[in-house]
Amino acid sequence: MKKSLIALAVLGASGAAMAQSSVTLYGVADAGLAKLEGVSSQMSSAGRMNNGISRLGVRGVEDMGGGLKAGFNFESGLTLENGDYAGSGGGFWGRAANLWLGGNWGTFKMGRTLNPSFYGLATWELTGAANYSVVANTYSVAGSGARNSSQFSYKTPDGLGGFSAELGYVMKPDNGGNAKWDANVIYANGPIRAGLSVNKTKGQKVGYALGAKYNFGSFAVAGSYNDAHYDKSAGVGRRGVSIGGSAMFGPFTLTADVTRDLKNAAGKKYTNFLLEGKYALSKRTFVYLAGLRLDSTNNYGLGVRHNF
Repeated sequence: MKKSLIALAVLGASGAAMAQSSVTLYGVADAGLAKLEGVSSQMSSAGRMNNGISRLGVRGVEDMGGGLKAGFNFESGLTLENGDYAGSGGGFWGRAANLWLGGNWGTFKMGRTLNPSFYGLATWELTGAANYSVVANTYSVAGSGARNSSQFSYKTPDGLGGFSAELGYVMKPDNGGNAKWDANVIYANGPIRAGLSVNKTKGQKVGYALGAKYNFGSFAVAGSYNDAHYDKSAGVGRRGVSIGGSAMFGPFTLTADVTRDLKNAAGKKYTNFLLEGKYALSKRTFVYLAGLRLDSTNNYGLGVRHNF
């Protein structure tokens, strides 16, 4: 009898522990027709004129009690054209491969992940950081890519009056001999969204972006100042500003966004712009049409995105 009770108790405890853990399979299917400058119209599922890259990911979290949690995230890009994987600057799990610990003190993360500069920009960028974002295509997320490999990062907890901050660091041996730090400060409260993104790799100038968005309800405006590691003496990088707006008409959203170079080490200063239309078929699925003028090139995309 005692052994039976002990076995039941162990089984009950195990069930309770398992109930505190969860694993979620998720992804995005995005495909359509794209026309890039100098390239014939073709099917596209992981390109510049898609709203996003198709992907498949798995994430999990374990509640260990006392407010302490552990989790992971693995994510791989893919193309619906032939089923091949589509990297995002990394290997098969190039979109995400990380482990984290979190609590009321914040979150500590290790591995390949979207970096602090990206989260700072995504706070205010009008398209939700779409592949065809004119800001990201012109100034490359404060002069950095969207992801860092081998990153150690700390993010403050939420609930600090709308403020949060994150600091990431990549050690010298993990970044081609040049250490890198990456940081953001974000304010998100009510109709206001603002973000500062800053990053620096040893041997480069600092790259940064400061932007804000105000949501009036059915209409939103946003603006930013960006420095993509501009260094005139080295002949690299650019600086500039952006301004744009989005208007909602029921399920339809129209967005216009413009960037203008103030400095460009390549010589010519460009005015780039994006026009995007999205129609929501449901909470998870929408169709989109986008036109991107980028450094004297014209690019167009028409597609469907489904989140699951």
